[in-house]
Amino acid sequence: LGDVYKRQDHQSQQYRMEDKLLKYFPAEIERQTGYIRGFEADIQTVTTHPQIVEGFCGMEILGKHYMEKEDAGEMILAACKEMKATEPIPLGSYRGFQMELSFDSFRHDFDITLKGAVSHRVSLGTDARGNIIRLDNALSSIPEKLEKAHEQLTNLQNQQEATRAEPVSYTHLTLPTKL
Repeated sequence: LGDVYKRQDHQSQQYRMEDKLLKYFPAEIERQTGYIRGFEADIQTVTTHPQIVEGFCGMEILGKHYMEKEDAGEMILAACKEMKATEPIPLGSYRGFQMELSFDSFRHDFDITLKGAVSHRVSLGTDARGNIIRLDNALSSIPEKLEKAHEQLTNLQNQQEATRAEPVSYTHLTLPTKL
């Protein structure tokens, strides 16, 4: 009877491996590949819309363009105070990315999502200039996210190959003739 349970356990493991090979790994590899393409596109957007070294490139908020960092930051804070809906609202654009304002009721914080090929969420604070710095930091961290996505893709591919290489037979067990 012990061999029957071992065989059933082995078959169950085989089905899990097959499921990983046929579903999990392909889906995760496709997802990571999508992230990589998205991060590469967003890096291109950041490159074509750089921040001015000694100044501010400007920001559109609720249809109005602001050329001063302080003014833009104050308008973001004002938009937070005016926000009544729980659903995200379009806020404007910054450095080639659409901005969406939302309130996270769990954390009791406002977020701006920079929407490019991939969405980049930024938690807001209470400092007007600090929020602009947070947005710039999120955009400058995209290359690191790209590197991590490449590492994750390599890891998934290695796991997939290791799973493929695992032995699949369990022939040394014999089924008993009577249960």
